[in-house]
Amino acid sequence: LLKIKRFALGALWTNCYLIWDARGDGFVVDPGGPAEDVENFIRDNDIHIHWIVLTHGHADHIGGIPDLRNLSENGIAVHYADASALTDPNKNLSSMMGESLTMRAPDRELKDGDVLAAGEMSIKVIYTPGHTVGGICLLVSEGEEQMLISGDTLFARSIGRSDLPGGDEGVLIESLKKLANLPDKMRVFPGHGPETTIGAERQHNPYWPR
Repeated sequence: LLKIKRFALGALWTNCYLIWDARGDGFVVDPGGPAEDVENFIRDNDIHIHWIVLTHGHADHIGGIPDLRNLSENGIAVHYADASALTDPNKNLSSMMGESLTMRAPDRELKDGDVLAAGEMSIKVIYTPGHTVGGICLLVSEGEEQMLISGDTLFARSIGRSDLPGGDEGVLIESLKKLANLPDKMRVFPGHGPETTIGAERQHNPYWPR
């Protein structure tokens, strides 16, 4: 059975997710701010971290990388179109907030359809630009069980901002169409705010493709 734990990190309460299986294989998504709590939980529960995967390169989703990078066997993975955001404060927007956040370049640059492995889990990349040029969602599977990590593409009853550099609302709406064939019961874990399901968003999200 897949286990998921949410940590709200940093000034914007970005959802960082730790996902692991019964054998203790796991990965981290979007460590957005100081991640000491995440690190302690990983160590206390003896979880083997295979990857840190970023849904996009904004500062509020990458700020905790230094705390966790050494725990990740394969390092950091991000879509190639957002890869430069790790090393450029203007692209990760930290410069807009009066900071200068720079990280080492990612260890793996992803593209649409790529699949990462963490133990028996597979992590499939769905390219969903619009919030950023390299935004992705992650379809996590183990056996029959699946969940979607939607980053800042899809929120409960809303979508990510498209008014920041690299954003485009029309592109974001097109990206949502890539999620439209997912099953209604699928759990969705967004970059900010509460968990939802595909069915709830199909029914209630004003931006959902009709």
